[in-house]
Amino acid sequence: MVEAQAPPAIEGLRGQLLAAGDEGYEQARFTWNAMFDKRPALIARCAGVADVIAGVNYARENGLLLSVRGGGHSVPGHSTCDRGLLLDLSPMRSVRVDPVTRAARAEGGVTWGIYDHETQAFGLASPGGQISTTGIAGLTLGGGIGWLMRKHGLACDNLISADVVTAAGELVTASAEQNPELFWGVRGGGGNFGIVTSLEYRVHEIGPLVFGGAVMHPLERAHDVLAYFREFCTASPDELTPYALLVTAPPAPFVPPELVGQQVVVLAGCYAGDLEEGERVLRPLREFGSPPIDLFQPLPYTVLQSMFDDTVPAGQSYYLKGDYASEASDELIDALIEYAAAFPGPHSEIHLGQMGGAAGRVGENDTAFSHRDAEFVVIGLAHWLEPQEQDAQIAWVQALSNAVRPFSVGTYVNFLGDEGDERIRFAYGSAEKYDRLVELKRTWDPQNLFCLNQNIRP
Repeated sequence: MVEAQAPPAIEGLRGQLLAAGDEGYEQARFTWNAMFDKRPALIARCAGVADVIAGVNYARENGLLLSVRGGGHSVPGHSTCDRGLLLDLSPMRSVRVDPVTRAARAEGGVTWGIYDHETQAFGLASPGGQISTTGIAGLTLGGGIGWLMRKHGLACDNLISADVVTAAGELVTASAEQNPELFWGVRGGGGNFGIVTSLEYRVHEIGPLVFGGAVMHPLERAHDVLAYFREFCTASPDELTPYALLVTAPPAPFVPPELVGQQVVVLAGCYAGDLEEGERVLRPLREFGSPPIDLFQPLPYTVLQSMFDDTVPAGQSYYLKGDYASEASDELIDALIEYAAAFPGPHSEIHLGQMGGAAGRVGENDTAFSHRDAEFVVIGLAHWLEPQEQDAQIAWVQALSNAVRPFSVGTYVNFLGDEGDERIRFAYGSAEKYDRLVELKRTWDPQNLFCLNQNIRP
């Protein structure tokens, strides 16, 4: 799209319209990832679907670059733009739960923390992410990896329908019965085909307590711990989603003084089932190597969902890359340990999470989400506060990604930065699937109005 000077008003807008110099503009342009300090020409804080339609029409008719923000957690900064129009859906935060039909409908500005708060009032939940401040829409459109995925599938696997504002400024419903091809595409194809203003999910009996938490080991034991983690995962039931994290131990009350500031291995997990059975299943993981810290216990599902929120606060700069692996081989484990020992700062992280379960039993071509047969997901994440740290942090993530690349069998759309068309194609697996997405893009957005995403060019 061509960046152009915006006219001064959007006709019919009910929500607030902000331009540079207006009170509230600086706060409204703020995004979770401070690496992207951009200044939209206009920010439309949408009060409802009519505002989204008006904004889409306005951007199209005036040749404006268009960005869309739900939760604002876009790692490559796609939820903002320079000199364009930012449609901010964050005021659209209603959630309605129907415990009889086991469905919940939420607007596009809802975060997982808000969604879980409402569904847990009925002892229900949908598979979501692992950071409660993440928007439900962006995570779901890219697939939706989270603590419940092995038991109930990905977020997109639990989508019943979505209301979508198209590039033509029309509201359509995507479901198995209405616009089924579009429904196929929004389950993994990202924001390429329109702006999702509401999402309807299946909900499941979860909690209010689940058995979850983490144990911690010093890095010098990492190879033994990760080799055991790999073995443990071979017998993991669907109710359990386990993760291994290589991080720097924080100065928290539960961390022994001798570990604070040291690289450690954290084994975390959520057992979404009977609490006694969860304790039994996780006992070997908790006992292996006599870890100095054991935080596993029955805890509210909402607490588990926000357990890592403080590790990724808004307002820091973030950079990450992620890949899928078919196995956690000794060579991959050695590479992860090598890069953990060379963290460029205290907020660098490496994640190794088990996939499979219910998420792996959905057909590869049933949704746009790909690589259903992957056994593990590997993520390298860095975040920092001081600008002078940026080059070293990014270089470390890129080097880690290059080291992981020989073991990669695919990548996840939501973990891509601005890495080019080749990596986007890699995220969708087969050429046939990518061609199907291109055809869908031609149908719904032939002019590529929705280009600030992992873009599928028409």
